[in-house]
Amino acid sequence: MAHQFTKGGQTAWFHDHGHGAGFFHTYDELKVGGWQDEPRKVHVFLPRDYESSQQRYPVIYMNDGQTAFFPGGAAYKSWQMAEALSHLYHDRTIRPVIVVAIHPLNRDREYTHAPVLDHACCGLPDYAHYVAHPVKNFIDQHYRTIADPHHTMIMGSSHGGLTAFYIGTHYADRIGLVAALSSSFWVGLDSRPMGLPFVRSLSQSELMQSVRKTLQNSEKRLKIYLDWGLVRSGGWHNGFIEERATVRGREMQKILINEWGYKIGEDLFVVEDPKGDHTEETWARRLPNILKLFFAV
Repeated sequence: MAHQFTKGGQTAWFHDHGHGAGFFHTYDELKVGGWQDEPRKVHVFLPRDYESSQQRYPVIYMNDGQTAFFPGGAAYKSWQMAEALSHLYHDRTIRPVIVVAIHPLNRDREYTHAPVLDHACCGLPDYAHYVAHPVKNFIDQHYRTIADPHHTMIMGSSHGGLTAFYIGTHYADRIGLVAALSSSFWVGLDSRPMGLPFVRSLSQSELMQSVRKTLQNSEKRLKIYLDWGLVRSGGWHNGFIEERATVRGREMQKILINEWGYKIGEDLFVVEDPKGDHTEETWARRLPNILKLFFAV
């Protein structure tokens, strides 16, 4: 059963799908970014005891919110976040969290900082500010969060993984935990339109130049999770996108360790998945271990 209510001037729906981990507040047209802000759908998944407790909770912000809990996206698949949390809570392996799943309006534009062939592009700086400020401000003001960066994660895969890394490294004073799965660090490097200069090194890319100040600042040290899959069969998504995610992901790992002093197992966690491909099923399979890394009891 669903019912409508208003919180912070925004209209939302309460709906409960019977997950052991919790229930939803869904904003079909969240508009918190000022007069130029376009309304978008946002799911807020709250722990089962949220309304009866006074506890405060860490927050996970998820890109591609249309696939976080329900089938969606181009493949109409899901990460099954609610099911993963239900199992982890039942086993008492992680602490309860609030999950904020943000639907994109124009994914190509919002999730890229550089051109990708003939796709819309380059709206990532604006989207990053939107998540780190208007959306986070709304959630922190109207829900019982632990608002500091050490308890705030941004998560995504593919272009959403690139976006998670970008948001964390540009707003480390607000979001301190990054989970970037099968990330498109190749954007602007291996996919530039004709006529634009070709950059071979991720280290010298526009992306890495823009985050240098954060990565060299020990007071803003992020905890970063990176992964990629090694399956190359099954079409273009694995033959190109996941292959490029692997090549550039390995390069990112080396940059973080060699240039910025990140240490595996302390502030950098890296997984190569021999059975991983570029699908929601793979990301859903890796999800519980990611959550245990950052939110273990």
